[in-house]
Amino acid sequence: MNEIIELFSNLHLTQSWLLVAIIVLALGFDYINGFHDAANSIATIVTTRVLTPFQAVFWAAVFNFAAYFISLYVIGEFKIGNTIAKSIDVQFITLEVILAGLVAAILWNLATWKLGIPSSSSHTLIGGFIGAALAFAGGFTGDDGTSVIVYEKVVPIFLFIFGAPFLGLILAYFITVAILWICRKVNPHKAEQWFKRLQLVSSALFSLGHGGNDAQKVMGIIGAAVIYYHINVVPDPEYFKPGVNTFKVFVSHWSWVPLASFLFIGLGTMSGGWKIVKTMGSKITKVTPLEGVAAETAGAFSLYVTEHLGVPVSTTHTITGAIIGVGVTKRISAVRWGVTISLLWAWILTIPVSALVAVLVYYAIKMFI
Repeated sequence: MNEIIELFSNLHLTQSWLLVAIIVLALGFDYINGFHDAANSIATIVTTRVLTPFQAVFWAAVFNFAAYFISLYVIGEFKIGNTIAKSIDVQFITLEVILAGLVAAILWNLATWKLGIPSSSSHTLIGGFIGAALAFAGGFTGDDGTSVIVYEKVVPIFLFIFGAPFLGLILAYFITVAILWICRKVNPHKAEQWFKRLQLVSSALFSLGHGGNDAQKVMGIIGAAVIYYHINVVPDPEYFKPGVNTFKVFVSHWSWVPLASFLFIGLGTMSGGWKIVKTMGSKITKVTPLEGVAAETAGAFSLYVTEHLGVPVSTTHTITGAIIGVGVTKRISAVRWGVTISLLWAWILTIPVSALVAVLVYYAIKMFI
């Protein structure tokens, strides 16, 4: 009897430490996401010299964190976090699965940051989560035929790999055309000064969208781990009430997690990601202050729409599409399509590569736990 008690006691201890490790790593991923994606918000205001690099990252970081208050008090819920937490069927979620997915996401994010590739932190995280769950289940379905992946949550995410940049492109194109028509009789030098000031507003709007979208993804991963822990390891009656939304219970009981998620992405943004700034701000197409305003406004609007729908999209994909959109208004050849196609391949490969890395990490973890 004592051996059985000791066994469960050790199991409980191991699971508790796994939960702590997941929270620490998730916030670490959030920080990496911040500096990896800093370019999304600041590339145009740095390359047009509206702000210095330090001023730009500070500006973006403030609004990344401010998005917490928008999500909490204006929107009133964290829809994207809920989508991430429930993208895998609950019976295939374990702390080991979540840990493996996180480690894989961090590895891929660091690799793409080192190479200066603006890949999606969102899809990296989702790919890692899916890959680890598939490794745990041994396939796409469990023994009872239940699907590992909750397709109603995941399919929209896959569709928006192409939908988000396309939406950003279309909006940016029409916003740019409208601005050019409205300002057609304005002195060019005077107009440029106006748009340099307006870039501060458009960059702030996009940073709010970035924070509201990406910080919630980390919340979703931590939420999935906490929900598992309070259902399977240390049962909490609040999670077992009929018809209860377990993610809302998690947010109400662990209210510091949303605040920490938004804080860490802001701190990460403060660290910047200069290689990606260069790619986003100059390699795709040359961007003027006017075009910067158009691209950031289009990107921000796209993020607000998808956040309202609860679809986790890539802020990287969205702003890239918007920058291409403003380039197309000049002429098709103004866009460096060779760079764009390389980015597209990186986007397509992110989820499967992250999933494959997660499978390997999961098996490595199981060798020790």
